[in-house]
Amino acid sequence: MTREREIQKVTLVGSAGNIALMIFKFIAGFVGHSSAMIADAVHSLSDFVTDIIVLVFVSVSAKPQDRSHDYGHGKFETIATLFIGLALIAAAIGIIVSGVMALIDWAGGADLKAPGLLALWAALLSIVVKEVLYQYTVYKGKRLNSQAVVANAWHHRSDAFSSIAAAIGIGGSILLGDRWTVLDPIASIVVGLFLVNVAMGLLRTSISELTEGSLPQETEQEIEDIITSFPEISEPHNMRTRRIGNHIAIEAHIRMDGNMPLRDVHNITSQVEHRLKERFGNETHITLHMEPVKP
Repeated sequence: MTREREIQKVTLVGSAGNIALMIFKFIAGFVGHSSAMIADAVHSLSDFVTDIIVLVFVSVSAKPQDRSHDYGHGKFETIATLFIGLALIAAAIGIIVSGVMALIDWAGGADLKAPGLLALWAALLSIVVKEVLYQYTVYKGKRLNSQAVVANAWHHRSDAFSSIAAAIGIGGSILLGDRWTVLDPIASIVVGLFLVNVAMGLLRTSISELTEGSLPQETEQEIEDIITSFPEISEPHNMRTRRIGNHIAIEAHIRMDGNMPLRDVHNITSQVEHRLKERFGNETHITLHMEPVKP
């Protein structure tokens, strides 16, 4: 099975879970009079939307390089991650605003209905299902080296965490009596704030890549160590690195004996490229500029 097909399979499994949970949560939220559960349902809806985004953009990013994209289409996967973060932010703002409005009404003397048991059961079921989906999706995402799939996995886990907050708020409202029904909208605000935190992490990662951010320092050090493991090479410098979707690009200047035959220089350089691709993947873009050792 190709990488693209595996990503599609993982995403479709998540979509099926998201659709089922979304429908159940909306029913439980409205029937059970729970703003926290409705907020959780909105979160599941955003999960479903991001599943569609992943399916569309990953299929595009899988296209090989062509005349219009010399480095391939990997950045489309980064764009998918960016859209996932934006979808989370939008969902979070709506949830927080709704919770704050409910608190304002409560502070003004309005009675808040206590949520029903159906809402609590929906929250507990969501915790279990979404954690299972997270474990499955993050495992596949790391194995497939797909940032978009890993980001989608965190969307599943954020839904599980938000369901925990919803379960606490709903359960507290039910068990502690009418005086504590305010716990339900408070829980919905907590859900929204958690979503903001997760979304900001996804946005930072994708924006860094889209603006040609360098790879982490430890990764660049590993690249330098691989290059200098060849005794004929010294003084790697002018190194530039960046990520292109699920691949990386490496540029570096290296010094070698200026009297070495061109054939030997080519062979050694090819060995370096092979070693780097063994470590970082066959689709790694590598550009090495050879210079003579300074006298």
